[in-house]
Amino acid sequence: MTLGYDLYWSFRSPYSYLVTQRLVGLERDHDVACTVRVVYPIAVRQPDFFAKSDPLWFSYFMRDMLRSAEFAGLPIRWPVPDPVLMDRATGTYPRDQPHIHRLTRLGQAATERGHGLRFIDQVSRIIWDGTIDNWHEGDHLARAADRAGLDLAELDAAVAADPDRFDRTIEASQEAQRAGGHYGVPLMVFDGEPFFGQDRFEQMKWRMGQKGLMAR
Repeated sequence: MTLGYDLYWSFRSPYSYLVTQRLVGLERDHDVACTVRVVYPIAVRQPDFFAKSDPLWFSYFMRDMLRSAEFAGLPIRWPVPDPVLMDRATGTYPRDQPHIHRLTRLGQAATERGHGLRFIDQVSRIIWDGTIDNWHEGDHLARAADRAGLDLAELDAAVAADPDRFDRTIEASQEAQRAGGHYGVPLMVFDGEPFFGQDRFEQMKWRMGQKGLMAR
């Protein structure tokens, strides 16, 4: 029996990037199906979230991000440009965002075509692994989509035809995320149990083993 789980995931989350290749491997090697539910990052959902946080939050976050990537054996660098643009003067995030809305809608379109996990894997690599500056320019996104078995122009056209529908679907995923047990990403919900954070991957796999996880 195929085991399924929901993955709540954001293009602006380094931890989402860090767990994705393991999730791809899990689905490749085991009878598991991932339902990707892309959501907006907390900076978009709550633009004043970071302005109100303790200064230690960010310094620890950056140290942990780099350490977690080193531990996972993955390259990482803060994206150029950041998928979510910040007003440096106020420390807040304006509503007008040129990158994250497109990325998130594209992720939803890819999911609807059955390639969600592969798409977020390939796109998060070019955003986060530090090998590309200006990942939003040229053919970087198109090539990532192609590696995931998709056509970027077709995805963009689908979104442009009905952006409000995509936004409603993403909002529904954000509501389901909270109902699943957490507001952060990556959040994996298996059999009604939430597993928050890239460091909970092994625990989810362990739980799947208790529920009959089978190798392909």
